[in-house]
Amino acid sequence: MLLAGFAADRASELLAAVSAVTQIAPFRHMVTPGGWPMSVAMTNCGIAGWVTDRSGYRYDSVDPQTSSPWPAMPTCFAALASAAAAAGGFLGFQPDACLINRYEPGARLSLHQDRNEGDFDQPIVSVSLGLPAIFLWGGRTRQDRVRRIPLLHGDVVVWGGPARLTYHGINPLKIGDHPLTSGVRYNLTFRKAL
Repeated sequence: MLLAGFAADRASELLAAVSAVTQIAPFRHMVTPGGWPMSVAMTNCGIAGWVTDRSGYRYDSVDPQTSSPWPAMPTCFAALASAAAAAGGFLGFQPDACLINRYEPGARLSLHQDRNEGDFDQPIVSVSLGLPAIFLWGGRTRQDRVRRIPLLHGDVVVWGGPARLTYHGINPLKIGDHPLTSGVRYNLTFRKAL
């Protein structure tokens, strides 16, 4: 479900929280198991963080870059994720992990499934802040037809149930300028990881 503009009125608070998180756990370009650096810069907050390196994809309670626990999830993050999930029909969602992505022009996320979480009955809540992007929404296999859905600042996408393992991604980000984020897009992806 696309919740157009759902987070727009909370954007300043959310971006301030992103800044606070990244002072403790800076953005970095993680490396895939195949050895390729990701074009999207990432960090995490919550009791677990999603990481990738040569040993695989997983959640870890410790930031491998700092050897410290990930920063606590800001209250405004958890409140938004729960409210958006409820608006999408998933009552009682309490995320324990938030993957924060920073897209600069040209950065993209290839089609993938979110499948490192422990409970696929819990939804995914994805919040867009800053520059617009094209969200790729596929099917149950990588070969299924892909829909291209424009996402604007403040839009939230919620998916779960039969759609929980749908392949999805982001087209390469186009150059632009946003009054709150300048030339980048931030994406907050909330999950129940553990």
